[in-house]
Amino acid sequence: MTTEDQTKTVKVHIFGSEYGIKGDVDPDHIGKVARYVDSKMREITDNLSIASSARVAILAAINIADELYQERELRQRLLLEIEGKLNGLSETLTRTIQDEEGQPQSESNTDED
Repeated sequence: MTTEDQTKTVKVHIFGSEYGIKGDVDPDHIGKVARYVDSKMREITDNLSIASSARVAILAAINIADELYQERELRQRLLLEIEGKLNGLSETLTRTIQDEEGQPQSESNTDED
């Protein structure tokens, strides 16, 4: 089976127009993305009086790109926070292990023969 055989065309409706989206992605996913873009464009026209669908599409693209960048920044901050916590836990664990290794073994640990 070739790659061309795997690609499907999914018809979606965005802002009153039908588009054929071709790809090997899940059609349900493409539909969700298209509905999201459509909702963003309609949200813009509900709040602003813009006649040009091209301008609406550009504003929607800017809004969606802004959301993407905000999510990426949040993800990066969370990753740094998690990394810091993991480093702190690792240091604590290392110190605890080193402290335990420096302690003489109790009698209950030596009776394993």
